[in-house]
Amino acid sequence: MADERETVVLEPAEVDATRRTRLAAERTFLAWSRNGLTALAASLAAGKLAPDLAQRKNLHVDRWPYLIVGVGFAALGLAFMAFGYLRQRAIERALDEGRFARLEPTVSLVLTGLGLLLGIITLVAVIVEA
Repeated sequence: MADERETVVLEPAEVDATRRTRLAAERTFLAWSRNGLTALAASLAAGKLAPDLAQRKNLHVDRWPYLIVGVGFAALGLAFMAFGYLRQRAIERALDEGRFARLEPTVSLVLTGLGLLLGIITLVAVIVEA
């Protein structure tokens, strides 16, 4: 069965604009990935390194608050990377179809909310153990 998609011939200015848009989308995908990796590093620091360092200094600390924060940052990091991949695919699909793929405000709200929640829990864990 033949491909039923219509071949569209773009003007040079349109080709250049599409190329720039695809490169910008690629940079954005890399930013989502970097944010994910940073959150995973924060996960390791909060969940494992912070309580271990405190114990080496003979300080008694409860590990569970740090483990909660570490797991939270790990989940946020994985969410950043997964969403970055899905977003990149949606942008590529939209560009192929001549559409615009809008970022859903709910995604921004959820990721910001998770980041704020983890920040507050981290702050409380640090203050309580100080």
